Amino acid sequence: MNKTVKHTIMAVLATTLGLCASLAQAQAVDRVYVIDGRGEVATSNFGLCWRTSYWTPAGAAKDPAGCKCDKDLIPKEVCEPKMAAATPAAPAAPMAKPMGEKITVAADALFDFNKATLRPEGMKKLDEVAAKSSSLVLEVVIAVGHADRIGSAAYNQKLSEKRAAAVKDYMVKKGIPANRIYTEGKGSKQPVTKPDQCKGAKSAKVIACLQPDRRVDIEIIGTSK
Repeated sequence: MNKTVKHTIMAVLATTLGLCASLAQAQAVDRVYVIDGRGEVATSNFGLCWRTSYWTPAGAAKDPAGCKCDKDLIPKEVCEPKMAAATPAAPAAPMAKPMGEKITVAADALFDFNKATLRPEGMKKLDEVAAKSSSLVLEVVIAVGHADRIGSAAYNQKLSEKRAAAVKDYMVKKGIPANRIYTEGKGSKQPVTKPDQCKGAKSAKVIACLQPDRRVDIEIIGTSK
């Protein structure tokens, strides 16, 4: 036999055996394409994938190389899976807006002049404030004491603080948590009266004129129940 022909036959046999081995490998791992020794899909000179005898469209859809080799024959959702549509989160319930109510109570209604001890009439006023507070999911009660200009600034500051503290103590007794009550004293720094009002030295007339400055501002902040 001619050596050239003999070599050709041997090459064909080797190729055939190689294909058979690839087919056996493909069958063993449920591959429907011929896999070369590198583990890659064998392709023709035209770049087409070699299919095994086990090839079917369904098999191609399951083969890791299916989308590379036969994308047009495989359902689109296999090769281009869509991201699952995210279920839109339920809109958050609008948060109730805190409501505030500012109540100004004249210090004379709460205390005697130049005093920080609550009067019976003052307690009644604070009972009304406590009742309003109980109708809310309470966030804070702010009590700010004020004094008139009579006396030194230091004295008036202490007096305004004592008045605010007396209000807090009573409100706590009415059931409002102490950590929900904020107190502050402003002394005579925030008068309601105008500079040209209540002129003159200390007198009954001036004291009466300055009454609006002797006050406690109570602010209730919370949301409706």
